[in-house]
Amino acid sequence: MFSTFHGLETAKRGMNTQQSALYVTGQNISNANTLGYTRQRVNFEATPAYPAASMNRPQIPGQMGTGVQAGSIQRIRDSFLDLQFRGENNKLGYWNTKAESLSKLEDIMNEPSDSGLAATLGQFWQSLQDLSVNPENDGARSVVLQRGQAVAETFRYLSDSIKGVQKDLGNEVNVSIRNINSILKQIGEVNKQISEVEPHGYVPNDLYDERDRLVDELSGYVNIKVEVKKSGGNPSDIAEGIYNIKILNDDGTTGVSLIEGSKYGEINEIDETNPVDTLTFTGADGSSNGLSFDKLPTGKIRGLIESFGYTDGGNIKGIYPEMLAQLNDLASTFITKFNEQHKKGFTLDGTGGEDFFSGTSAEDIKVIITSNKDIAASANGDKGDGQNAIDLSKVQSTADITSKYQSIIGKLGVDAQQANRLTSNTANLLQSADERRQSVSAVSIDEEFINMIKYQQAYNASARNITIVDEMLDKIINGMGLGGR
Repeated sequence: MFSTFHGLETAKRGMNTQQSALYVTGQNISNANTLGYTRQRVNFEATPAYPAASMNRPQIPGQMGTGVQAGSIQRIRDSFLDLQFRGENNKLGYWNTKAESLSKLEDIMNEPSDSGLAATLGQFWQSLQDLSVNPENDGARSVVLQRGQAVAETFRYLSDSIKGVQKDLGNEVNVSIRNINSILKQIGEVNKQISEVEPHGYVPNDLYDERDRLVDELSGYVNIKVEVKKSGGNPSDIAEGIYNIKILNDDGTTGVSLIEGSKYGEINEIDETNPVDTLTFTGADGSSNGLSFDKLPTGKIRGLIESFGYTDGGNIKGIYPEMLAQLNDLASTFITKFNEQHKKGFTLDGTGGEDFFSGTSAEDIKVIITSNKDIAASANGDKGDGQNAIDLSKVQSTADITSKYQSIIGKLGVDAQQANRLTSNTANLLQSADERRQSVSAVSIDEEFINMIKYQQAYNASARNITIVDEMLDKIINGMGLGGR
């Protein structure tokens, strides 16, 4: 026989459960704009039917339901979509960093323009051709000297600017490394908190959200693999466990362990004055590890180091070191070939020409002649002869000065275009992955309003059920057994 008050208990459970669902709905609405928040839901469970299977159970036909309860409060999240998002975020971190580095280099080279090295060299060659027409003219000689000084100053300016940005990139590498180490520490601490809560059967959704937000941020810096480990004790079936995080090397192999439960490793900072030889790690287990550039994981860190400079087989490579080396090679060729031709000519006084420029690179090139008369414009010693000035202007083609510089600028433009294109493509893929993830995990205000109405109506119906049961009990208690009075 069922209890007289069976209906009251069933309706009360319905009210309590719908009330819990309304509270969770309110939590979702409150955090609709909270970064990293994952919407939550109450998992409704029917309570055990009455009577339970036992030897002393009442002999009644079938079982009667006893209502509903809030079994658990669960995040709505898809780990596969997280994996996709982090993969695209890692690629974007790499290509966006390279695109920014190449953009800064394009700004330094400033080509094509009226003030770049190409224009400055063009003006210098033109001044020599003008001098060949009137080699005795003091004004024409002054222009050649001034244009030569402008070429030297432009070379030095480009060299100094490239070195300055390269130094900034080295500093940015270390800033990023410090950010990574801070993230690793925070993930380890969150792991520890989760491991203290889950064994008691609780599901710490807010801690899960914070941890996933940190892992998303970490994925932009380095390529990682997340492994899940149970926290032990008596966890809920939907408990998400502890994250162990490892580096994924560029060749796809699993590398250094960055997170093991509450233990976390760190990346050692680089020497900002020298190209990176090996990026060293302290693993979560305390071991010391080193990764050469060929195994360095993709992400922002790799993009920064590719820009700053690294050693590969004893050779220094990277966007900025290679540009500096090409510029130095161009300056060295320019100095050598121009001086060789200049020494074949004769000055205004009829003496043999000497070096026009000093130095061996873009860093130290200087004009060393001090007088207009020392420009060796003549090929035979006659004041009115300007053949050597013509030959000096031809150095641009005989030494491939112009074509070499055009090749350098052309490659820079192609590399920058590719980096920008891949940055745009990857950003679109990341946005698509994020939209898919948000469609599952993000809070929809409209959906929450619908849920609010649904739970409110269910709550009201349970309350009405109690009213009906109360009327029935009133009839039994106060309306029965009164016959014959």
